[in-house]
Formats: sequence, structure tokens, C-alpha cells
Amino acid sequence: MPETLDPQTAARLKRDEHGLVAAIIQQHDSGEVLMLGWMDDEALRRTLTTGRVTFWSRSRGEYWRKGDTSGHRQYVKSVAIDCDGDALLVRVDQVGAACHTGARTCFEQGGALPAVVGDRAEVGA
Repeated sequence: MPETLDPQTAARLKRDEHGLVAAIIQQHDSGEVLMLGWMDDEALRRTLTTGRVTFWSRSRGEYWRKGDTSGHRQYVKSVAIDCDGDALLVRVDQVGAACHTGARTCFEQGGALPAVVGDRAEVGA
């Protein structure tokens, strides 16, 4: 297993001021968006080389592998980088809840925001 992230991959990343990239976690077969986490180069290297998702915890200041304490593991199916290099899409096989609250996704309990729903049939859209 390589000890550092592949330099070509690292060069494509646009990190925030803390050296982090947003990682969107999606269920591989249903397309369900499960959560958003943060990765630095080391977390991404671990994710790419172990088959399990690793994040950098901004609140705890340490790496954490999803499911090590909860049993709600994420098994990597694919990892993609967006066109700007500032976000990752990690498609996983999620075992159990993805959210630390015990919900299937981190977007269940937050609820929908009141938004005007657009319609592609609008004139001039």
C-alpha cells in the first residue's frame, strides 16, 4: 500500500484553507445521497487503498474510518473527482445508518427547505 497519495491525484485537488476536500457519499446502487464528509490527502489515500471510507474529523482533529465504532461501515465501490478538483464523489455500499444520529442519511432529519420549484417549460429558462 502506498504511503502517500499519488502525486498526480494530489495535484488535481483544490483544497480549502485547512487542506480539506468535500467528499459526497452516495449509495452505489440506488443513487441515494448519504452524507458529506471531509478528506485530506491522507484520508483520500486510505480510502483509495483500503476499500473503506476514511474521513478527517474537523471537530475531533483526527482520522476516522466510518463504522469502526458504530458498525455502520462504508465499502468503497468507486471514487471520482469533480471537474474543478474541489469535491469527491465516493460511491459506497453502506451498511446500516450513514448519519451519526442513526438516520439512514444525514439529509433525513434536517428536512427540506422551502424552495421555489423550477419548471423547465418556463419561457426564457
